[in-house]
Amino acid sequence: MVEKTYSTSCGTIHYWISEQINIERETLVFLPGLTADHRLFDKQIAYFEGKENIFVWDAPGHAASWPFTLNFTLMDKAGWLNEILEAEGIIKPIIIGQSMGGYVGQAYAEQFPEKLKGFMSIDSAPLQRQYVTGIEIWLLKRMEPVYRHYPWKSLLKAGANGVATSAYGRALMHDIMMVYDGDQERYAKLAGHGYRMLADAMEADLPYKIECPALLVCGEKDQAGSCIRYNKAWHKNTGIRLEWIPGAGHNSNTDAPEKVNQLIEELVSQVRMV
Repeated sequence: MVEKTYSTSCGTIHYWISEQINIERETLVFLPGLTADHRLFDKQIAYFEGKENIFVWDAPGHAASWPFTLNFTLMDKAGWLNEILEAEGIIKPIIIGQSMGGYVGQAYAEQFPEKLKGFMSIDSAPLQRQYVTGIEIWLLKRMEPVYRHYPWKSLLKAGANGVATSAYGRALMHDIMMVYDGDQERYAKLAGHGYRMLADAMEADLPYKIECPALLVCGEKDQAGSCIRYNKAWHKNTGIRLEWIPGAGHNSNTDAPEKVNQLIEELVSQVRMV
């Protein structure tokens, strides 16, 4: 894996990609969730490195992808992803998005449906307006002050323990959050912007159809928002296969990496059969 950068009008995005890309094969595009960084997929990178083409980024404004002007939309974010993939000659992306990363994947599917070859949502939810209530959207737009005024040590503990059930997953998220230690203002702005961006994308009321082979993955102990409710409804309304991960929390790929890696392999096989 080599680290590269891509310049946008708002800042520079850092990403990591396989040193040798076989353009004839699919590329696993790993997209971390809000406030997480590329390390969220360490267990997946370690498993698939040398077997598949791999891409992972620090999302705009996150970790190494800073400084960054936080005035972009979810569609902008997906557009930058497309530009990076095009620049790297990647023509067969399989997007594997955790939480916010899953929303970016759906925005990508909306803009570039003919390009997306496969999609996996890990503890994410559908972007369609029909799934969320008015009060949920109202709350999404007002989260920044919560993160700004929450005592940092308590936020650090709640953030790490709230998204993972395993010791590894909690320690990893703690380390990721420590990037913002001493700069809670930046953390609050990043989270607040992410939630507002998400609310705006939902209010846009676009189709956000997934027309490629897809898989929904959700931890049985996911306590983030209404993720479990959303995934049940998403599966029921679309027929997209839903896999529950026993004992896992919101970051199920860190709590049960072997199981999630197996499911990724199954999705890749399905894509190659199409």
